[in-house]
Amino acid sequence: MSKIFRSRAPLRLGLAGGGTDVSPYSDIYGGAILNATISLFAYVDIEETNDGTIVFEAKDFECAEVYKIGEPIDHEGQLNLLKGVYNKVQEDYPFVTKGLKITSYVQAPPGSGLGSSSTLVVALLGGFIEMLNLPMGEYDIAHYAFEIERNYLNLAGGKQDQYAATFGGWNFMEFYKDDKVIVNPLRIRPEYLQELSFNIVMYYTGTSRLSSTIIEAQSSNVTKKSYKSIEAMHNLKEQAYMMKEAILKGELSRIGDILDFGWKNKKATASGVTSDIIDTIYESAMKAGATGGKISGAGGGGFMTFYCPGNTRYKVIEVLNTFGG
Repeated sequence: MSKIFRSRAPLRLGLAGGGTDVSPYSDIYGGAILNATISLFAYVDIEETNDGTIVFEAKDFECAEVYKIGEPIDHEGQLNLLKGVYNKVQEDYPFVTKGLKITSYVQAPPGSGLGSSSTLVVALLGGFIEMLNLPMGEYDIAHYAFEIERNYLNLAGGKQDQYAATFGGWNFMEFYKDDKVIVNPLRIRPEYLQELSFNIVMYYTGTSRLSSTIIEAQSSNVTKKSYKSIEAMHNLKEQAYMMKEAILKGELSRIGDILDFGWKNKKATASGVTSDIIDTIYESAMKAGATGGKISGAGGGGFMTFYCPGNTRYKVIEVLNTFGG
């Protein structure tokens, strides 16, 4: 019977500081982010076979590619992450195989703003680490995933997603030059977590977006020393500290205002973060009782998150449903 190595990694919800983990801002000024992983996952199976092929299959895309062992594997198309991770691991930790089938499934669409790409990379690395018995700790795995995405595959983005997927839970993360990252797990009282879970409403806009375009614009604004953009990034970093204090102290009534403060500054970091429909959705949720919210990830589409205290979630959800997401 062939061996199967199964792995999964959680998607994440960024709550404060988003974008300050992206170079060159994090290299020059240092970044800070507060995020939490959620009960949606990227799943990967690595199955050893004997048919002389390497098969990549994404169940969520309903597509597959087959290569003969020894045949060059490109990094193109929808399966670029699976193929890229396989190639990099094979380069760095050469292993002999008679055949492999790599199967993936992610419980959120690409461009969702929940870190799905990085989470898939981390999940696949987890499978290879188990299969090859690689001596890697959490920081090693997260940094390796970052290296593969940003440097090997040249995909634009920040650093938080790989660390969130690897560490899991609620974390306050700090980002510095030379790719230095410090992950501070937060010890939050259970009753605060239960209230947070009840009050947070996630809404999928029904559209995905190419985060790299927005991220490149944010990076360019920092490089060009755009005062408006850099000042907004400073405020987003401050938002992460504000959010950490509010959650740890149980001052949950502040969270909506902190999210709203972040949303106003996020829109100032680059064009494309918002749109007319996103602004309309946000304003409608606020009128229905939400006290604050944000777009997940870089912006432009994907998921939106709202903080709905008391029992306002029901009215907010009713209003959001009218937009067809």
